[in-house]
Amino acid sequence: MKTSARNMIDGKIVKVETDKIMALVKVEIKPSVITSVITKESADDLQLKVGDQVKVMVKSTSVMLVKE
Repeated sequence: MKTSARNMIDGKIVKVETDKIMALVKVEIKPSVITSVITKESADDLQLKVGDQVKVMVKSTSVMLVKE
C-alpha cells in the first residue's frame, strides 16, 4: 500500500463500537488513545476487532482544540 500521508503511528485497537451506520474505533498509542469515527461498512470491510495491530494515518490541514 502506498500513501502520501507521512504521519503514520502504530497502535492497537482497544475498543470498537458500531451502530447501523458508524463505527467508533479507539486505538492505543502508548501512553495515549486516538479515537476514529468511520463508517460501519469500512470497519466491516477491514474486519476491525479489539487486539488488532493497525496504523493510524493522519492527513489533515488543521487540528484545533480550544479550552477556555
